[in-house]
Amino acid sequence: MSGAPTHLSLGSGANLSNFSLGHNELLIERAADSNVSTILPERTHANQYATEKWPKVRVPLRNVLWAGLDGALFELSVLAKKKAKAPLNLLHVTGSVSDADKHAAAAFADALMAAAYPAALQRQRRLKVFINPKSGPGKAAALWRKKIEPIFRAAKCDLDLTFTSRRQEAQDIAAELPLDRYDAVVVMSGDGLIHEVFNGYAAHAQPAKAFSIPVAPIPSGSGNALAINLLGIDVRIFSSFGYDAQDLAVAALNVIKGRPMSTDLFSFTQGGKRHISFMSQSIGLIADVDLGTDPLRFMGGQRFILGFIYEVIRCKTHPLKVSIKVADSDKRKMVRDMQAARAQAQAAHAALDTPDAEPPKAQSSPPPQQQEQAVEASNGEQQHQSESTGLPELKFADADVDDDGWVTFDRPLMYLYAGKGPFVGPDVVQFPVSLPTDGLIDVTLQDRTAQSAASTSG
Repeated sequence: MSGAPTHLSLGSGANLSNFSLGHNELLIERAADSNVSTILPERTHANQYATEKWPKVRVPLRNVLWAGLDGALFELSVLAKKKAKAPLNLLHVTGSVSDADKHAAAAFADALMAAAYPAALQRQRRLKVFINPKSGPGKAAALWRKKIEPIFRAAKCDLDLTFTSRRQEAQDIAAELPLDRYDAVVVMSGDGLIHEVFNGYAAHAQPAKAFSIPVAPIPSGSGNALAINLLGIDVRIFSSFGYDAQDLAVAALNVIKGRPMSTDLFSFTQGGKRHISFMSQSIGLIADVDLGTDPLRFMGGQRFILGFIYEVIRCKTHPLKVSIKVADSDKRKMVRDMQAARAQAQAAHAALDTPDAEPPKAQSSPPPQQQEQAVEASNGEQQHQSESTGLPELKFADADVDDDGWVTFDRPLMYLYAGKGPFVGPDVVQFPVSLPTDGLIDVTLQDRTAQSAASTSG
């Protein structure tokens, strides 16, 4: 930002507006703030503006969506908070610029955009958006129009929108997706529609290239596990205790400013057909809680609590034979690996927040203890691509479970729960030390007679 303008003053007297560009934030000051308009959550439609007094606005540069001069009109769009714990509001500042101020206004807008979008971040992303109007409590379509679409429009994103009306519609569209047309696929739904997109990628004529297109969630379902794992526990869009959309703007900002990362996926065969899965696989009680409460989607996340209580009372067991190749069962080591991976990811992310940062690759390195194992697995997959699908072959499809390192459970169990990602819902941390790209699956088995679950990582 050296040599670039860091201050802009427009207007005079009661109409004076000052804009100051700092190292990490933008400061907006207005002598008269009646022209500062915000889209207020829960009170206005996307095309209606309410006026609030807001004479001084501090905005992190990450929250700057757009700045520019269109003819004689200066335009600035940001996401800002009036208080530390308040929700993000979409705030537009617009005003006419005199001929004498046009050069200064254009130069400041260019400098602000360069600081808000470092070289590693692409502006005006091209987005394929899937919206499931029936997901969760059924509010996705209204939330899109009211909260999300205005943010994407303010950032001048290119939107291709599909409201799904049947099962597997998103999967069918993803299987035929023109891959050079989009920078990301946005899913406004729960985790089920994301599952469809991944299976559509797997069925694509170019599956490897399809999987290189990031999938970004805008949570509006019942559990929203992927969004919580990506964006943090503070993004409690639909908690088990009620409806709360105050942080949907955080998810929208992630679509606009987020950087790609990789995560492992599951793959399995059932009925002779191969499927792609993510986040979790379950048999028994956990699956019954999910599927058995499907007619109760209007309850949001509370349906899972009700279903869990019902299934615990039933105490039904399932005849299972499960073989697991244990990679690690030392819980203290798992915690150390998780902490090391987190520190490494945070350092890498901080390094990208510079104007000259290189565009990132969609990857996240495992902790040092697992790098050799992960590299070996990756190389093996590259050498054994299936000719029929273009996907890596299933690594353990024909494994000899009698070999050393394998553990077999052959008895009735209440459930098997295997997952990738700490959170499986806003209130449940099922796999606390799970890492996105370590090549492992965290597994929990519950015996009917056991007093506690037996956990391992394999």
